[in-house]
Amino acid sequence: MQLQDLQPQLLALTPTEKHQAIEILLQSLDDRCRGIEKTAGVCGGDARIMNTRIPVWVIVQARNLGNTDAQILENYPTLSAIDLSNVWAYAVTYPNEIAQAIQENEDA
Repeated sequence: MQLQDLQPQLLALTPTEKHQAIEILLQSLDDRCRGIEKTAGVCGGDARIMNTRIPVWVIVQARNLGNTDAQILENYPTLSAIDLSNVWAYAVTYPNEIAQAIQENEDA
C-alpha cells in the first residue's frame, strides 16, 4: 500500500484517531526523543519541546491533572499534535526524570 492510497482514509479519521495514528508512526521510527531538546540555561535545563520554552514536565502534569490533548492544544496554541506525541513518547522513555521535575516544581 502506498501513502497516496492511505491519504483519504487518514483524512477521514477523527482528531483523536489522527493523534493515535501519529503516535503509532512516531513509535515505529524508534526515535523516542524526537522533537524534544535540552539546553543548559533554558527552562532550567529540563527537557522541553523543541524551539519553545515549554518543559515536557509541564505538559505531562497538565495531562496528570485531567486535561485532554485537545485542552492542552487549546491552552498552548503554538503546539501541534506532533509536539504532544513527542512529549508522551519522551515521558514514557524517561518517567523518572519527568516525575522528579514535577516534584521539584511542586516543592518550589
